[in-house]
Amino acid sequence: MRIKVQKATRISKNANLIILATAPDDLDTRFLSKKEIAYIREQKEKNKISSFAFNRLKNQVFVNFINDEKTGAQRLESCRITGDLLQDELNKIKAESVTVMPAGAYPDELACLVEGMVLGGYRFLKYKKDPAEKENALRKISVVDDRITTQDMDRLNLVCDAVCRCRDMVNEPVAQLNAVKLAATLSKMGKEAGIKVEVFSKKKIESLKMGGLLAVNKGSVDPPTFTVMEWKPRNAVNEKPVVLVGKGVVYDTGGLNIKTGSFMENMKMDMGGAATMGSVIYAVAKAKLPVHLIALIPATDNRPNGNAYASGDVITMHNGLHVEVINTDAEGRMILADALSYARKFDPELVIDAATLTGSAHRAIGKFGVVAMHAKAQQAMEQLKHSGEKTYERVAEFPFWDEYGELLKSDIADLKNLGPPEAGMITAGKFLEKFTDYPYIHLDIAGVAFAEKRDSYRNVGGTGFGVRLLFDFIGQFAG
Repeated sequence: MRIKVQKATRISKNANLIILATAPDDLDTRFLSKKEIAYIREQKEKNKISSFAFNRLKNQVFVNFINDEKTGAQRLESCRITGDLLQDELNKIKAESVTVMPAGAYPDELACLVEGMVLGGYRFLKYKKDPAEKENALRKISVVDDRITTQDMDRLNLVCDAVCRCRDMVNEPVAQLNAVKLAATLSKMGKEAGIKVEVFSKKKIESLKMGGLLAVNKGSVDPPTFTVMEWKPRNAVNEKPVVLVGKGVVYDTGGLNIKTGSFMENMKMDMGGAATMGSVIYAVAKAKLPVHLIALIPATDNRPNGNAYASGDVITMHNGLHVEVINTDAEGRMILADALSYARKFDPELVIDAATLTGSAHRAIGKFGVVAMHAKAQQAMEQLKHSGEKTYERVAEFPFWDEYGELLKSDIADLKNLGPPEAGMITAGKFLEKFTDYPYIHLDIAGVAFAEKRDSYRNVGGTGFGVRLLFDFIGQFAG
């Protein structure tokens, strides 16, 4: 069960209470005694302590001070991290509910604290039989702040729900979420949110001549799918749609260029881009944002089975280009290329893709942000960076110089699917650019979609990274 957030107008006498404060002088004697406030002031000034807990037997009162050494985006992020720590403390004492209030804190700081609590409280327990491994106790957070509206809380709930849905999909093993089941999951989400959904069968994909998706699927016993999700409200601010494309490789063995060692261990997460984009359009529709939005999700697994595609093959793609296969483990760009080519039919205003595409992106900036490139979309990229700072899902723009595209030249085909080891995240993006003729942003989320160990409120396993980023971006786009 998800933690639900609601607006409240008063604080119950025995409610567990969190006070987010900026200075001891902001603390209220209605909730803390003068001795407690004096103790807090002394410990904060002398020992630099910023977190306090008071056990009242019937309830607990937590006082946390915002890190005054942080500013801007880092200050808000510190509030999310504090929220994660607080939800952990509340769950340790089996608290089912808590009230949150400010003492000098701004509304956005309070909202980020609550966001960190909700996202930090996520658990994926579907396959846990041990009774000790059960749901967290915390179920309800009440926010008391006249500056925050019920609509603000509703928006926070739906965005956090979308992030958690994304995490659920990424955390599912391929045995439970192959390409067909991924399409069914997205269809169900679409129905809940009022999104028009169409799932292309293998026969339809063949008729569309999506050679990249079909090639990667050749080693699988399960058919590929291509899911089209469309949110088109009557009051849409854009005449041309924004198109989101998500990589849906539900499991990646590397194909005939099979992954070695432990590199295959978490490859159920290679559909992180698909989960992200499906969750974003779900959140946008649930929020009824006035933006015409389309999501395209090509999906398959990549296995070395039967007649699997091989290095040296030449594949005819959806747009007619011929691609020489250098490495079958560079499969994500093959299925994305067909989807990007298909996106042309919508005459889009902007196309954004998200994919767990390259180890190069992970090695370049680690878990601290998403690698991004753009073609003919400078203004949109700047807006995306702004949303990245606001949500702390930061965007690192890499160069997209033409010279990188030269590294993909093939002796026997129009291009090859892999460049040299250097700048691999950029040449992957340049490969995809070959299938676009519209404003385009490429997001490589390989370093952030999955956490090997717990990473504060981003948790462990699927992180849902990118959902909050793109929801905020589309919200700005909606004006």
